[in-house]
Amino acid sequence: MVQGTNKMRSRQDVKEGGIPVFFLLKTLLFAYILTAGMLLLLAFLLYKMQLSEKPVSVAIIAIYVLSTLFAGFITGKKMESRKFLWGFLMGAGYFCVLALVSLAVKQSPDALSNSFFTTLTLCAGGGMLGGMLS
Repeated sequence: MVQGTNKMRSRQDVKEGGIPVFFLLKTLLFAYILTAGMLLLLAFLLYKMQLSEKPVSVAIIAIYVLSTLFAGFITGKKMESRKFLWGFLMGAGYFCVLALVSLAVKQSPDALSNSFFTTLTLCAGGGMLGGMLS
């Protein structure tokens, strides 16, 4: 009985203009699971094919964009208006978690300086594109 009420409440939140936070966090988690799977596949290809640095860098960028595109698409399907904005926010949220993890691992402000704005643009843009395509 409680689960049915929660599902109905979630649908009402979207219709009434509320923000379904649990859905957004779940979508972000799925985007990171997708990222992990693709990075594992890339690591396997790197091991087997001994790829150089350039194709690996391009593949990592493509993985970020595809993951945020997925998150933006799923979020855009759920939200009925301003899909591009919700996709943008999912991409920006994805980047924020990525930046926080990078800072925690490297423990230095220089961890984000190399391609901070480029990665932010790619993640937010990928999410926005996903929202627009939904």
